[in-house]
Amino acid sequence: MASMPDDKIDYSDIPPLTDGFWKHAVRNPFYRPVKLQLTVRLDADVVAWLREQGKGYQTRINALLRAAMVDDVTG
Repeated sequence: MASMPDDKIDYSDIPPLTDGFWKHAVRNPFYRPVKLQLTVRLDADVVAWLREQGKGYQTRINALLRAAMVDDVTG
């Protein structure tokens, strides 16, 4: 089947995915992105600001970078 062209595959027994399906869809709860350990140089005041907000500053760095990435993709 992998070698068949899409127009030769019978999809008649598969219901179409509607907007309603995607409205209630959730991300796989078991999905965990692969983490890479690396060295990054950041301004001291930026690191101080992140650490002032409590435990988990590296997670906050990741969240800030991910938000910027998503905004860039959707922006």
